[in-house]
Amino acid sequence: PAALEELSKVHAPEYVSRIQSYAEQGGGYIYADTAMSKGSYNAALYAAGGVITAVDAVMSKRVDTAFALVRPPGHHATCWQAMGFCLFSNVAVAAKYALSNFNLERILIVDFDVHHGNGTQDTFYTDQHVLYFSTHEYPLYPGTGGIDETGAREGEGYTVNIPMLAGWGDDEYQAIFEDVLAPIAKHFQPQLMLVSAGYDAHWADHIAMMEMSIPGFARLTEILKALANMLCQGRLVFALEGGYHLEALSHSISATLNVLLGNNEISDPLGRKEARRRPVSFDQFVAMVKEIHRAWF
Repeated sequence: PAALEELSKVHAPEYVSRIQSYAEQGGGYIYADTAMSKGSYNAALYAAGGVITAVDAVMSKRVDTAFALVRPPGHHATCWQAMGFCLFSNVAVAAKYALSNFNLERILIVDFDVHHGNGTQDTFYTDQHVLYFSTHEYPLYPGTGGIDETGAREGEGYTVNIPMLAGWGDDEYQAIFEDVLAPIAKHFQPQLMLVSAGYDAHWADHIAMMEMSIPGFARLTEILKALANMLCQGRLVFALEGGYHLEALSHSISATLNVLLGNNEISDPLGRKEARRRPVSFDQFVAMVKEIHRAWF
């Protein structure tokens, strides 16, 4: 489990104590959309600790890559607030741990959950050592992640938000990863890559309206793995975030693991939605993103 010292690099100690006390009292709704049980505090400690353990394993070269299969998710939790089913910001806690324990100066966080990771963004919004890159349906919960949210002070330019329109799918995600993420990553030269892997952008997941498929998630994993191999000695850690259609979730995770293991056999019992033409506005959207972040190109 994560230690208080590790959590406190992201969360106020008083907040951590509040989560612990709420669990000890039997739980309930800690926030309008976030419920707890008596076991939630310990589960959240192990979730954050699981991502830290994965970072340790990759940085010490015990494994090439790692996937922390944890819940509750983390990317909505802020310094003082649980929200969006999240209690502790697992990936942010692991990034802070990696910065201090391995003397890293540049970490890239890629978040492809269908919702914007407002908690992760808040943690590193003024930090030039962590570049946060998020693709998410927009507008959608939690309402953050606009294209003009790019960081502040020393962190200006180190937050890259890709607010995507409902209905976009495999082709658009792949184009964003190849044409926007890859050049930025090559310029930034990360020493470690962390991935907030939410699979709720799958077309069968009705929490949102995106049209990703299982092979689409596999393709994103291929791109991320290639970037990690090229830029940071393959140091790549995935951590589970959202995903609420259990069949889509399980097969998407399996596809991700197969790619990480070098196995290209992808099982897709759900298939893809009917192919359609890429929206005319998409190329203009990519051009706008590149203009806003032209310092990276």
